[in-house]
Amino acid sequence: MSTMSTLPTATAKSHIPVVDFAYNSEAGRQRVAQELITACKEVGFVYIVNHSLPESMLDEAFHWSRLFFDLPQELKLKAPHPDGWAVHRGYSWPGLEKVSQAMSGDGLDREQLREIPDFKESYDIGSDENVDQPNQWLPEEDLPGFRDFMHRFYWQCFRVGGEILRTLAVGLDLDENHLLTRHSGHNNQLRLLHYPPIPAVAIETDRAARCPAHTDWSSITMLFQDDCGGLEVEDVTQPGTFVPAPPLRNAIVMNVGDLLQRWSNDILMSTSHRVTLPPLPDRFEGSERMTRRRFSIPYFMSPDPDMLIQCIPSCVAEGEMAKYEPITQGNYNKMRASTNY
Repeated sequence: MSTMSTLPTATAKSHIPVVDFAYNSEAGRQRVAQELITACKEVGFVYIVNHSLPESMLDEAFHWSRLFFDLPQELKLKAPHPDGWAVHRGYSWPGLEKVSQAMSGDGLDREQLREIPDFKESYDIGSDENVDQPNQWLPEEDLPGFRDFMHRFYWQCFRVGGEILRTLAVGLDLDENHLLTRHSGHNNQLRLLHYPPIPAVAIETDRAARCPAHTDWSSITMLFQDDCGGLEVEDVTQPGTFVPAPPLRNAIVMNVGDLLQRWSNDILMSTSHRVTLPPLPDRFEGSERMTRRRFSIPYFMSPDPDMLIQCIPSCVAEGEMAKYEPITQGNYNKMRASTNY
């Protein structure tokens, strides 16, 4: 990943904030917590810098991701995504998954959404102790060391995600561990993503998509990007307008998931985002306007399936009612996952 320090050039309201997690006092922690909450209320996305995930580990994660996706297809298919939507693990080849979701009022049904394929491939990993979501590992001899590293990276991401959830809790005037209740780490998901080269005209004419507009289902998502670009976030002040979220080296792009928006009674915002043509000058390879390859790694934090998601007390005013009925994470996930495959 090459150094990328330029941040989005957008209006103040659509600008994606940067929150620096380097603090050494309780006052500093309170300041960071309030900055994070403000970003989650107003934008739903934030760059987190000076977090505790080592730079060397991030570089290694992208190294292993490239090694995996460079394998011959017949080897990747030794760890296939199981049929259906119930288990979300293993390798998904281009066109298998449809992330697009019908936003309210867009008039699209699921069959219409499937007409535009998502041109990407992915590999999903979870906790080896989650028997309901069994991992689909390659045989060790096909990519020695891959499983061991991804296991360590998964739990390091959980540790850092826990730090973010504690900070959010502080900003919401809760006990710091409130949002970590029943977040054992065994229900999280690590995803390796590869967007292969594709003719730009296919995206420009809507014959293919990298990853169309969607929101995430999780509590929070932590995203790591390579230097290609292409991530865009909806400007909530101008619905339907998207602004770039350019790569910032070693930063976490953190966003609120639908579950946390529901949990917070819509106080924190789960914002639509997409991956499209990279905005950078070197987005094409060769004379045929083929897009560059893009790699990214999201990590989705979710409570355990039996966790009952009901309104956070500090997110509903006295005398008012919560907007949503309580629901377990497991039932919420089933409702959402059935639209994807």
